[in-house]
Amino acid sequence: MASSALFRARLAATLVPAALLAGAYAFQYVGGLWPCQMCWWQRYAHFAALALALIGWLRPAARGPVVLAGLALAVASLLGLYHAGVEYHWWVGITECTSPVKFGAGGDPLAAIMAAPTVRCDEVQWKLFGISMAGYNFLISGAAAAMVFALLAKARKAG
Repeated sequence: MASSALFRARLAATLVPAALLAGAYAFQYVGGLWPCQMCWWQRYAHFAALALALIGWLRPAARGPVVLAGLALAVASLLGLYHAGVEYHWWVGITECTSPVKFGAGGDPLAAIMAAPTVRCDEVQWKLFGISMAGYNFLISGAAAAMVFALLAKARKAG
């Protein structure tokens, strides 16, 4: 029973950040929605969660990597909450903005920088049912972190 719960925790800790990163890159490269600085912070937390979960697959009996992956999911969730709050103007966020600058061969780099669109952290680029991508990251990552920790607790009780 313990190995089953630990397996499911590891599976959730692997699939959720992989799916969220795949979605983020699809929105970026297919949908044309470039990430702002806070979007990148959330991606970094998902990269960490995914790497830790993959380490967990290399050591199936070890709970440590799965615990750390769950913590990384919790961090991604909190970053999503912070970013969503900035987008909805609940609080003031960072003032950095990012821009997808593309330099053409032989082109003027300064002109490319000046012509590039700015991606602001405090503006919602996409939303569904009134919830932004950062809001969905908060909800999904938070639920995944809670599920990972609940499954780990179940595995600990059973084992």
